[in-house]
Amino acid sequence: MHRFLYFILLLSLGSAHLTACAQNSQTSVAGTSATAQRLPWLDSLLSASAILRQHQVGLSLAYADSTQPFYGYQETKYFTPASTMKLFSFYAGLHLLGDSLPSLRYFSRNDTLFFQGTGDPTLLHGDVPSRRAYAFLAKRPEKVLAYTDIKCVTPFGPSWTWDDYGYYFQPERTPFPIYGNTVRFYAAAPVPPKARAGGVAAARPALAPLPRVRVLPRYFAPLVSPATRDLLTPGLDKDTHVLRDPLENRFHVLASTKKWVDETPFITSRGLMLRLLGDTLRRATSSAAWRPRPGLDSIRTLHGLRVDSLYRRMLRVSDNFLAEQLLLMCSTKIGNHDSLSTGRVIRYARQNLLTGLPDPVVWVDGSGLSRLNLITPRTLTALLLRLHQEVPERRLLSLLAAGGHQGTLRKRYHDAAGTWVWGKTGTLSNNLNMCGYLRTKSGRLVAFSFFNNNHVVDSYPMRNEVERVLRQVRERL
Repeated sequence: MHRFLYFILLLSLGSAHLTACAQNSQTSVAGTSATAQRLPWLDSLLSASAILRQHQVGLSLAYADSTQPFYGYQETKYFTPASTMKLFSFYAGLHLLGDSLPSLRYFSRNDTLFFQGTGDPTLLHGDVPSRRAYAFLAKRPEKVLAYTDIKCVTPFGPSWTWDDYGYYFQPERTPFPIYGNTVRFYAAAPVPPKARAGGVAAARPALAPLPRVRVLPRYFAPLVSPATRDLLTPGLDKDTHVLRDPLENRFHVLASTKKWVDETPFITSRGLMLRLLGDTLRRATSSAAWRPRPGLDSIRTLHGLRVDSLYRRMLRVSDNFLAEQLLLMCSTKIGNHDSLSTGRVIRYARQNLLTGLPDPVVWVDGSGLSRLNLITPRTLTALLLRLHQEVPERRLLSLLAAGGHQGTLRKRYHDAAGTWVWGKTGTLSNNLNMCGYLRTKSGRLVAFSFFNNNHVVDSYPMRNEVERVLRQVRERL
């Protein structure tokens, strides 16, 4: 009897082992999930590429009208997504914000208007400007405008690169942004040196001539000066026009012979914000505590721009600041109204919006600037399928960069027959990713997620190779 039971146990274990082997056989060495099919020509294209073979590559493809991918190459592995994470912020905004942005919260008592920030980044923003909050505050009949603080996330997100503080793509996160929390510089070409007597040009100065620069907002103009030689450190980016001191709002303009436009983040504070706001409104502003009386003071929300105005700019040109502030605005819609919290929105989205995705999403910020974000290609493709199901196709594609036309894809993916790829790029040093939708020659719309992490070749040949692969997908599907 014992031998018989032992024999039955061995048969059961053997059956389980064979089942596990059969399941494992459905996952290729490339890390392909059981649901994805093999396309030998595409496998070969990816594995034989001299540019792609030295780094981590992941690709996931799905027909936009389907529910799951039909092809995968290492699509179950985790990658640093960079700015493709903005699609998750976009998805949260679609479900939480409605059709317009919350600009500020306020209540009135006697001769004072108390107002509080919601994270809306559009007040006098250089690219998506809204004057709704400006007009509202300027025309209020109350004698006193009292700004009230609200707890907010730190100015920089987790694991952001510390020495990017002076670049346009990393402004500080705040509850009540103004001018996009950046200073804009408009430089005209410098006036050529006057000729000496006899027609001989003046001797070339030690540095190239300083351009004529207009500064907005004008409050910062007295804080701008020419860059001195000691600021010209080795390895300085050749496209750098303005340097800002690390710990104060002092800006140094580099010499140039050409005209240019640039923007540099300023160090934010409540006092500076009130000064800029007061100068703009031409009326005094002060600060006070947010203490509405229950049942007596009616708290209201002023709404501003339509959400697509922000989504379009955020997704087409990959605007990090708009993405970060988007999550702060979303946080006003959930939980208590005592803080603006990126983490609160991420937790809510994981628990209520992202259930059913193939893999858990490691998500820490709104923009993708952090390298702590991690996702799999098949999960991003699954999100693209959800977006296509929930958002009318025409609207969805109009919000993304379009190959050969606008956004981060305007210089690539040209075709005389018209646009065939709409996407979201994601780039950090040594990481070049792209996702979105492409129209095949057969007319079908394909959702794709193409990840390239830890590449060591220059970005130009990397982009060429990504385009070559996607063009082949378009031709052969």
